[in-house]
Formats: sequence, structure tokens, C-alpha cells
Amino acid sequence: MGGHVSVTTPRVAAIVGPYTSGKTSLLESLLTASGTLHRRGKVTEGTSFGDAGPEARARQMTVEVTVAPATFMGEEWIFLDCPGSVEFQQQTYDALLVADIAIVVCEPDPARAVMLTPLLKFLDTHRIPHLIFINKVDRDGTNISIRACLEALQLVSDRPLLLREVPIRDGSQIVGYVDLVSERAYRYRPGEASDLIRLPESVAQREVEARQELLEHLADFDDKLLEDLLSDVTPPKEEVYDDLARDLKKDLLVPVFFGAADKDEGVRRLWKALRHEGPDYTATAARLGITGTAMQVTVFRTLHGQHTGSLYLSRVWSGTVKDGQVVSSFAGRLGKVSGLYRMNGLEPQKETAAGPGAVVALGRLEGAQTGMLIGGTDRAGLWPEPLPPLFALAVHPTRQGDDVKLTAALTRLCEEDASLSVSHDPDSGEISLWGQGDIHLAVALSRLTRVFHIEVETATPQVPYRETLCKSTKVQGRFKRQSGGHGQFGDVWLEITPLKRGDGVRFSESISGGVIPRSYIPAVEAGVMDWARRGPLGFPVVDFSVDLYDGSYHVVDSSEAAFKTAAAVGMRAGVAECGSLLLEPVLMVEVSVPTEATSRAQRALSSRRGQILGFAPREGWTGWDVVQAYLPQAEMHDLIVDIRSISMGVGTFAWRFDHMQDLVGKPAEQVVSIRQKVLEMA
Repeated sequence: MGGHVSVTTPRVAAIVGPYTSGKTSLLESLLTASGTLHRRGKVTEGTSFGDAGPEARARQMTVEVTVAPATFMGEEWIFLDCPGSVEFQQQTYDALLVADIAIVVCEPDPARAVMLTPLLKFLDTHRIPHLIFINKVDRDGTNISIRACLEALQLVSDRPLLLREVPIRDGSQIVGYVDLVSERAYRYRPGEASDLIRLPESVAQREVEARQELLEHLADFDDKLLEDLLSDVTPPKEEVYDDLARDLKKDLLVPVFFGAADKDEGVRRLWKALRHEGPDYTATAARLGITGTAMQVTVFRTLHGQHTGSLYLSRVWSGTVKDGQVVSSFAGRLGKVSGLYRMNGLEPQKETAAGPGAVVALGRLEGAQTGMLIGGTDRAGLWPEPLPPLFALAVHPTRQGDDVKLTAALTRLCEEDASLSVSHDPDSGEISLWGQGDIHLAVALSRLTRVFHIEVETATPQVPYRETLCKSTKVQGRFKRQSGGHGQFGDVWLEITPLKRGDGVRFSESISGGVIPRSYIPAVEAGVMDWARRGPLGFPVVDFSVDLYDGSYHVVDSSEAAFKTAAAVGMRAGVAECGSLLLEPVLMVEVSVPTEATSRAQRALSSRRGQILGFAPREGWTGWDVVQAYLPQAEMHDLIVDIRSISMGVGTFAWRFDHMQDLVGKPAEQVVSIRQKVLEMA
């Protein structure tokens, strides 16, 4: 195979694809075919090299990036086996950014091609070279159409897809392939290298057509090749291989292979493509804008272990990183690298130094974080924004005294995964953990218990309801108490007026003639604001104004405390005359789904009391729509579960608070009833 330049530094390939596509099985086959593993494991039996963590084994799915070193034909490779579930997509994206190439694994079902859309969009947005491996083509009783798969995949790819081989069949079964560049035919031998065979006549015509399509795609980026094709000149195979490597490096096109990872079919062919056409770390560093020869590494994963402490998985771009080395980032000095490791699965193996291309774990480097360029003198390689939060659970420690430990541990979890975040409701005191879905949070809470030894109870987060006043009134608030010695006396007249939604709480005074000393007015305001923290329905009161326009005082018995109490007395009397109205928060929600799921998304929102505002094509996403709606926050909790169920798992949404709206009738009565019970138990 021509066009190959010997590579002496490690190259990194990320293995990605939808859940159930067989990524971890492909990793097992790649490691076995290279001789790195002598016996392949199985995900279903809990013996795979990937998915070795307790959370992954418990669910038989990848929930964290696994680092797998391998050597093929004397060259060092590092595979990053990435989660396939969209709920763990943040880790996948972080790993992809430091990879030289991505292997996108999918199933041979055209109907499931849409599941690759977000992944392919991310790869192309960040110009990450990638190829596609159509897995599981050995399915019994299924006449797999590689051409139909290719057509469906092309609909969700911004880059042209380039079929690199055509199948050889025995009946409906794919039993081998023809390489479209070398024009050699091979028959699979499960677990072994394929046999070179004579090109079957049954595929000869299809091979000629597919090879011509391949050359025409390459000619779009090579004028000389275009001239050769127009002149009916057959280009040398070495030039074709050179074109493939160059165009792949620039993310101009996407080679497509197929096989069956469980039987090692097509895996050695994939290995050879990686070896001959995969770019190296220099191209990746250039893509990230990282230049120079001094030591520079990028952190792409943060881990907090029970016994290892903090580890920062990093890719080395230049220079040499050493154990004990003092390092810094653009933001300033970080400190000393306390431990340098190469990861082999979940096992850290101690090293003294590592050079360009390597993936290493830096130990106990306080201040480091995912996305940070260590050793850099500028902002090159800045990380993209994390995925927005979609699903939340309120968390409360089961053991008394664990509150402070819980806050610290949740912070650590968020350092490990930027798509996790924590919010604190100052009114209820509730702490909520936000993530990408119920499984995402279940895994995070499992780590909370296993690594940080904190057990929590969970609940649906409380909705921040508010209440407001229905009409204006003028009211007196009078507080008088005599109990020997100095008494307490405060007397205020308040004008209470409802305001427009979102105007908040306003206090003013129009006192004249000194009926109340100026020094007591702040106490009146404090009394109003304290009362507003919990109205008669049990929620903070908003969107009203209070004007202090009259009152009286006693030279001896008046005090700030008395006037503060008088203000609260007046507000309680006033709200009885004004009447209370419950308000619920309403969000602006933008749901992104494939066009065929748009009507289902609208129905899902409407069934949750959503007000549909319209929909439009999603910018830059062919065949996708964005549905806009107002949605009560009370209906948001498991919205992402519905959206994914109607869109083959790829739909998502963005949200922001928009306004408060009235809530009346039985729904309001239910909310108030629940609130009163909560307050009674507090």
C-alpha cells in the first residue's frame, strides 16, 4: 500500500458511535488483531477490556472513556473507547477534540442512520478526521444493503462519504470484500486474517462502478486526478492512497468500511487504513491552534479516584512532560506534577516522562481542569462550551452532617464531567444536580457513593412558584406592646399596589411632617421585604409596590424592631384585602428534532400544557427542525425522556426562563396544598 510514511510517535483514535452499535466489541477486535490482547472479552459477560468500571459493568454500556494502548506492525496507537449514549456525550466530545482520527461505528440499518447526526455534525464542526465502520453485517436472516446504508448515512453527513470496499456475498450473507483501490478480493476467516481470493465475477461490475465513484470523489480535491479521469488515464494506486490520506487529514471526505467486530471480520482491513491514512498528532495540534516546541499538553478528562487522588488525562503536543515538573497555564502557575502515568484501561502505570503524541495522566495537579492547555502561553486550544443541562434531581444526604461533604463531592463530579452542574435554590435551600438524563445522573450518584462515600436521597426538584397580589389597598400596620419598662410601638400606613409581571418588589416613602423619624424608614422596608419572603400561599411574593405614606411613633417606646414588626402586620392585613394569586414559571423551550419527528414533538409539548409558538428548519442541520414553545417549568422535569423516545434518541432542547404566569383552579389548589404540607414538615 503506497503513500505511507513511518510514524514513530503514538497516534490516537477515538471509537465513537450510538449505543448498541458495537464500539466496545470493535475495540476488543482491534486489540486482539494487533496481538495486544491474546483473548478477546465480551461486554455481555463483563470480560471486555473496555467497560471495565463498576458502573459500566452494571449497565453493560460504556459510561466513561477507556484508554487502550496497542501496537500494530511496530507502530504505537492509543484508542479512546467513548460512551455511545447521548447522556454521556460530553465525555465523547472531550475525547474527540484531542484525537487524531475518529472511528464512527454504526449498525447496518438505514433507518438508524439519523442517530449519527449530532456526532457527525460535531466532527465536521471541529474538522476532526473520521471514517465510518458499518458493523454487524453478519446479521443472520438479514439481507444487508451496504449501498442503502451509504445513501442513508450521506443524508446525515456534511462531508461526502467514500465507499472503500464492496461486499462479496454468498446468498444473503456478506462473506468478504473487494478493496476499491488495490482491486483485490478477500474472503473473511473469523478470528484470522482474510484470504486473498480471485475477484468473483458476480461483483466485478459493481467494483468497477464503485471504484469510479471513489476516484470521482477524490478528483473533486485533486486537479491532476481530474485530468487523468477526463483523459481516461488510470491513476497509479500510490497516488490514490496519497489522495486518501491527504483528504482524510483535512476532513474533506469520510471513508466507509464494513465488517463484523464480534467475528473480527473487516477489522484488519480497518487497521491497515488507520495505519496508512490516519494523521498524527502534528495535524491535531495544528487543528487546535497549538504551536511551539516547549512542553504543552491538553487535559481532556478529569478523574477523582479513591486511592489515586486527582488524575488529569492529557494529550502531549510538544516537548516532554516529566514527573515532578513544575507547570503552568495561560492563567498562571499550577504547581508540580505529582505522578505521571500511562493509562491501560483503568490501570495507571507509572512513568517518568512522556513526549509528543502520548496520552498520559497527570497526578494531583491542583487547579488543572478539563480543556486546559498546560504549558501554553496563549489561549490556543480553548475548549467549546459544555452541553446544557436537561434533567435534574434534588439531592439530600441521608446522613446528618454530610452537607458540607456533599457540596464538595458534587463539585468534584462536575469537574469530571462538564455536562453536570449544581444549582442551589435560596428559597427552599434545595440542592439540585443537573445532567443529560436519568441514567447520566444515576451513574453520577453511584460514583458519589462509591468514590466519595456519600449516600443521598433524591426527589423531583421543587418548582420556584411565586405569588402576587390582585388589587391595590391602603392599610394600617400597628404594633404596640407594654410589658413594664420600655414598651414597643410602631404605627405605619401603607399603600400596596400590584405591578406588572417581572417588576419585582419596590418600596418607597412619601412621609411628610416628620410623623415617623427618618431613621425608622429602613426598618419599615426591612419588614416589608421579610414578609415578602413567604406569602399566605407559602411562596415568595413578587411584583408589587409599597409606599409608606403616614404613621406615628412614640418618643420612648418606638424602635426599629417595632416598626419592622408593624410593617409585617400591615402587609398581612393588606394581603387579606388585596387577595393572592399563584404564579408559575414558564420557560422558552426550543426542541431540536429530525423533521420526521417534528409533529410528535409538538404533541409532546402540547400534552404538557405547552404553548406552541411555531417551528423552523434548524440552521445548518439538513432535515432537522426547531420547535419553539412556552412550557411551564413544572412540566419540564422528564421532557428529555419524551423527546428522545420520539426521535431515536437524538432529539434535544435548550431552555431559559421567560416569564411568570397565573395558575388558578385545581392545579393551583394542588400546588398550595403540597406546599403547606412541606412547610408543616420543615
